[in-house]
Amino acid sequence: MSSIKRAIQVLDLLARKGGLGVRAVAQQLSLPVGSVHRLLIDLGEEGVVERNAEGGWQLSYRLLAITDQQLDGVAFPRLARPFCESIAEKTSETVNVNVLSGEGCVCIDKVRGNENMQLDWRIGARGPLYCGGSAKAILAFLGEADQQRVLEQPMTTFTRYTITDPTELRAELARIRKRGYSIDNQEVVVGVFCVGVPIVDRLGRPVGAISISGPVAKAPGTAIQPQVDLLNEAASTVSKRLGYGGQWPPQQAGERALATSTT
Repeated sequence: MSSIKRAIQVLDLLARKGGLGVRAVAQQLSLPVGSVHRLLIDLGEEGVVERNAEGGWQLSYRLLAITDQQLDGVAFPRLARPFCESIAEKTSETVNVNVLSGEGCVCIDKVRGNENMQLDWRIGARGPLYCGGSAKAILAFLGEADQQRVLEQPMTTFTRYTITDPTELRAELARIRKRGYSIDNQEVVVGVFCVGVPIVDRLGRPVGAISISGPVAKAPGTAIQPQVDLLNEAASTVSKRLGYGGQWPPQQAGERALATSTT
């Protein structure tokens, strides 16, 4: 039996029985005590299990965090779809819903507008966080450590408009946070413009974004505000349904926690 199957059996047992000692786990699963002990130690180091007050092993916070992220991701299409359809009809452009995935973002839903030229990512397409409307909307509201990891990695130049200089990109992220939305000025594909706003979970962490893309030029200011208003209505409502109760536009991850701890 593989170690992965053993780990799943152990987790399933602890979920059903609660805290158990090493020998009890081994006995109920008919596994060697030594193997179970090593497995529990490894799972403990990953935060999946932990010892209780009696010295037994029980499930820990890591599984809740993983499940929480998965449920948030699954909820996006269902919650955002009505807004996407309405926005696409009003703007005649394509509306995309993206979810944060590692150090990139993935398109999980889209609604095409009435433009003859449909300029959008296919569902399932993955892109980096440093360019694109949805991607930068997510990156701008991540915590400093997460941003730094992205900025330290090599960045591909897709067009002459792609921002690959870390200093310039950090300044752009600050502007996005200040105004509450991002602008993609042909950074991924020449001729494609995009505006995006983040979706945040109950802790204020950016977990995705909604964006409008098309051939119509977009720039910060009054001309783009009607589209921003539509996106803000959609993103704030979806975020609230994910449990977010803070201000809108949201603060950068970490700033909200700091502000809460000092009040």
